[in-house]
Amino acid sequence: MEDLLPFSDERLVRAVAACRTPVVSAIGHEPDNPLLDHVADLRASTPTDAAKKVVPDVGEELERVRMLRGRARRCVEAFVEREERGLDHALGRPVLREPHRMVDERAEHVSSLVDRSRRTLGHLLDRADSELSHTHARVVGLSPAATLKRGYAVLQRADGHVVRDPGEVTADETLRARVAAGEFTVRVDDQGMGA
Repeated sequence: MEDLLPFSDERLVRAVAACRTPVVSAIGHEPDNPLLDHVADLRASTPTDAAKKVVPDVGEELERVRMLRGRARRCVEAFVEREERGLDHALGRPVLREPHRMVDERAEHVSSLVDRSRRTLGHLLDRADSELSHTHARVVGLSPAATLKRGYAVLQRADGHVVRDPGEVTADETLRARVAAGEFTVRVDDQGMGA
């Protein structure tokens, strides 16, 4: 134990802890545990073990590189296979196999809706035209001009009031008579009054 005390010296431990160059502790005496083992970058059980750890066997390192290369290749191949399967699965979907199919279906639907709306609008316009013609015929039939065309006349006094009763006019009063083709003046005869 006394032979190992220098490896637990505070100055040595601080110097190794501050050292920038990696330090390997290879004191030996496996059951003993000096403080230097705790601050060293690598602890080896013996100096021979330290040499093996610091200067590795070229054959072992080449074998390790070969194994890591094989593992990396397998990982990349598995990744590529997984992505290819995902791509095949995605390409197998109908929307990607026939990308224009959905557009064509929608185009047919839109075309049918346009045709239907045109037919509906045509029917509505035809019905509105028919109703307008019917309303126009009723208005023409009920208008005073239509009555005048049937041979009737409208008599108006000089102030513009329409004569509805023979008692409203006086003898020799001049009235304006409106007929379908125009108007003219008439004079009231006293013999026709009250008739």
